[in-house]
Amino acid sequence: MSKPVFPEEFNLADYFLLDRLGEGLGEKVAVRFGTLSWTYAQVAHRTERLGAALQAAGVRPEERVLIVLPDTPPFVWSIFAILKIGAVLTMGNPDAPTTDLAYLVGYTRASAIITLPRVATALEDTLRGAPCLRCLLLVPEVLTGHDPETSGELPPTLAGIPSAWLSDALREAPPLCPWTSRRDDVAIWLFTSGSTGKSKAAIHTHRDFAFNTEVYAKKTIGYRPDDVTVSVPRLYFGYATGTNLFFPFAVGATICLFAERPTPDSLYAAIEQYRPTIVTNVPTMLGKLLDWDEERRSRGEPGLDLSSVRFSLSAGEALPASLLSRWLARFGGEVYDGIGSAEMFHIYATNRPGDVRPGSLGKVVEGYEIKVLPQEAEGPGAPPLPPNEIGLLWVKGDSVALAYHQDRDKSWQTFHGHWCCTGDLFRIDEEGYLWFAGRADELLKVSGLWVSPLEVEECLMQHPEVAHAAVIGVLEDGLLKPKAYVVARPEGKARGEALVAELQQYVKERLSKHKYPRWIELVEDLPKNDRGKIDRKALKAREGQP
Repeated sequence: MSKPVFPEEFNLADYFLLDRLGEGLGEKVAVRFGTLSWTYAQVAHRTERLGAALQAAGVRPEERVLIVLPDTPPFVWSIFAILKIGAVLTMGNPDAPTTDLAYLVGYTRASAIITLPRVATALEDTLRGAPCLRCLLLVPEVLTGHDPETSGELPPTLAGIPSAWLSDALREAPPLCPWTSRRDDVAIWLFTSGSTGKSKAAIHTHRDFAFNTEVYAKKTIGYRPDDVTVSVPRLYFGYATGTNLFFPFAVGATICLFAERPTPDSLYAAIEQYRPTIVTNVPTMLGKLLDWDEERRSRGEPGLDLSSVRFSLSAGEALPASLLSRWLARFGGEVYDGIGSAEMFHIYATNRPGDVRPGSLGKVVEGYEIKVLPQEAEGPGAPPLPPNEIGLLWVKGDSVALAYHQDRDKSWQTFHGHWCCTGDLFRIDEEGYLWFAGRADELLKVSGLWVSPLEVEECLMQHPEVAHAAVIGVLEDGLLKPKAYVVARPEGKARGEALVAELQQYVKERLSKHKYPRWIELVEDLPKNDRGKIDRKALKAREGQP
């Protein structure tokens, strides 16, 4: 496959949205929100009006604009309006702690913020002291299906802050001033998950997102115009920005949003209403849906109907082969597990239609290049490791970020021209399939030997009474030893200490003895970060570990 080439003058708002109007898709439904819907033409109109409103408020090209919203339709035209006027899109989680959001305001130096009244009120002191802020636009917080374009009295706490309701700003804006973007202008900052310290922003240009859309979404996975999409991860997370907005819009498909926190209940309500063909998912939710389906059927209630879904996507954390087997046996279809990162925008290696290898992350997406190098390698020119040897994964592709904002030391470690050192441990087998071995910074040294928490977790999850597991290192008398947190399936919840002892013996019989968890704690659920991944920092804090 020849590598896609994009013109010098290039803007993602045109590529993903406005070009659909030229293709005659203006009257097709682009966004559904409960019983409400918006066509491509209506989204485009709001995009241009909001872009004009931001310009009128003084937002200039290359300045950052911060969106902190749930998954409601104004998020969609906010994204494209920012891109259309040449500003830089940054996004945050509206349910994140106030201290984290205050950090984002300072870190991005945003000239405009689009958010909920409750978020703005919580950030009042930060907003008053933000020297770059010219404009605060508010979006009402509504349940799915309620009108997200209403306005009213501004919260009195925001007096003196240049603020307005987004819907009012659209109506009052002057005409849009045209702006010409270049394909290598900065377009979006994507935040890392912050596994160590504060999140960093990977700086991306317009071409990065179009490149991955062409080679992954269109050529590898096969998004189609008749697709209907739903996502568990929220739109502020680059994984979902791609799968539940950019990719479907690129082919003229329909995205479906729900504002509530993703749970088995809220997700299935969306699936029942929208009947999606593509569901963006994560392994934890796949397991929860399976468990909920079993509980419903055990009570004589109907099981879950996922017959509309032609495939699910999985990323963000490892998808154990045992969980995939359970899913396929119950629901059929296909699940395409892949690996991507904020540094590369999206997925660069994946399982795909007609080629799913359970437990693996598939093969490299055509258009990218990967290699596994020794951990001590200082650059991409080092000799690759032989097949099946574990090392650091390096990836090369046209979606690689420029750098991390305000962190040149980390940028030099990660970005090497066209290449990115991912920090992920992998092996590649003789057939080219990738097998994840954990994060290099999460390995535990136990009794002088390295232990991968992922290996222990996958072993535990092969036990029929385990739904989910997470392993961290805990110090005892100055020595590091593995501890497992286990969410038991319904049949195992009543067994308590007997199940703990059985699981320890189960691991001892299948892995080297030094790898078994010295402690196992049965828990109702595992903490997640705002990307939907298991929050190991929270587990370590729970144990008083650094």
